[in-house]
Amino acid sequence: MGFDLQILHQLRAMGPGPGQGDVNSGGAAVCGAPGIRTESYRRAFFSSRGIKQRNLYIWSIALILSRVVFFALFLLVVYAVQRFWFLRAWAWIGSLSNSNWRFGLHAGLIALAVGLLAALLDPLLGHGISRLGGNSPNLDNFNLFKSLATFARLWLVASFFGFLAVESVGAIESVTNFAARLLLHSGGGAGGFSASRRSFFRYASVLAGGFPLLAATYGFAAGRLRYRIERVDVPVANLPPELEGLRIAQLSDIHIGDYMPPHEIARAVDMANALRPDISLVTGDFVSGEGDPLEVCIGELSRLRAPLGVWGCNGNHEIYAGVEEDAERLFREKGMRLLRAAGAVVEHNGGRFNLLGVDYQRDHMTGGERTEPGLMLREIEPLIRRDMPNILLSHNPNSFHRAAELGIELSLAGHTHGGQVKVEIVDHSVSPARLISPFVAGLYRLPMATDGNGSQKAALYVNRGLGTIGFPVRIGVPPEITLLTLRRA
Repeated sequence: MGFDLQILHQLRAMGPGPGQGDVNSGGAAVCGAPGIRTESYRRAFFSSRGIKQRNLYIWSIALILSRVVFFALFLLVVYAVQRFWFLRAWAWIGSLSNSNWRFGLHAGLIALAVGLLAALLDPLLGHGISRLGGNSPNLDNFNLFKSLATFARLWLVASFFGFLAVESVGAIESVTNFAARLLLHSGGGAGGFSASRRSFFRYASVLAGGFPLLAATYGFAAGRLRYRIERVDVPVANLPPELEGLRIAQLSDIHIGDYMPPHEIARAVDMANALRPDISLVTGDFVSGEGDPLEVCIGELSRLRAPLGVWGCNGNHEIYAGVEEDAERLFREKGMRLLRAAGAVVEHNGGRFNLLGVDYQRDHMTGGERTEPGLMLREIEPLIRRDMPNILLSHNPNSFHRAAELGIELSLAGHTHGGQVKVEIVDHSVSPARLISPFVAGLYRLPMATDGNGSQKAALYVNRGLGTIGFPVRIGVPPEITLLTLRRA
């Protein structure tokens, strides 16, 4: 709800429209009669500024309501899926002949269901349940409740896809049985009930339902920890010859916490240092939420080594945790620099480039008619240079359209995690990250608006990140350490 509250605060910050009395100003709205106050607000409501306020207010309410509806639908789906599995497990246990086994397993099933429910509600309860086993700063320590929360998250994903798989097999079986009955009624000799067909679909249902759990287990135990180094040549418009071959190491989306302990960050830092970059850049999301050890994370990142230094920007989770200023301070204390609506000219081999950085750019900033245009990246517009290439650190890749319009040659982002799970269907990939951005992972290019003939293109690279959020799983989307080599376009 922090995003929604931010919008409502913006409404208050916009203040009263022209002719609108201020209840604290001693104006007509305070001193006059209610009719005068109403007329004043009516005039303000239909003024140009009042219309903008009204549209933003309506959009804000619509956004809040849509999120409430989405959350309600999410809970409904979770309930339906869990009820499906609970009833199947209850029925299977009930088929056992030993009454003691039935009693014990039924009790265990109820206890497991209660535990999973508590673990799933844990984020809504301020993570109080997961802290019952202690809140040790050592993230490697075993915690029973955190282990239960991990299993609950894995089960939530696996049970949903398992439910879809089992129901799909059931639907295929129903179609097959219907076709067999039609064949029987038409006089064919191979229709009707088939015990072998029933057994086949029973085993197929078990395999289909179990595969998502195996995949989720792999994604948690192995997939999320198999760091991959991506070496990418990036064509950059207006790149001077002196900067040809500049090597940039990029890390993103660390998310230190239960599923990203300090020693895993240290391993990623060592791998990045082994690439011998000229400059190291970190594009946000050092933590996942309030209480995560930001200082430990930045302490590990301070071991990055590069001749041109270590630079970074904040992500959306620094905003959620309220640690934007703390991150900036810790970067400074560790000899690094976090760019917050700021820029710096960096020299290399006699060439120069303008390094820019911003805090997380909210998507509502480019809401078309819903908001004032051009709010995204507005704070750095005066800092853009035309006598040298610009490199922008912006956690949200959705700022790329605006960056290209402003003539920023190269943008570096993270945020999407590559979707964490990717499924290949024929020659298409399906990723949940496409729900939030068209820029999922890798290199993208758009025409630069400042180029009159459209021959020059701005570049964006989206790093898949190191950590995870929501569900501690990576399937088909390995965590990434990037080595970008700049080339003249």
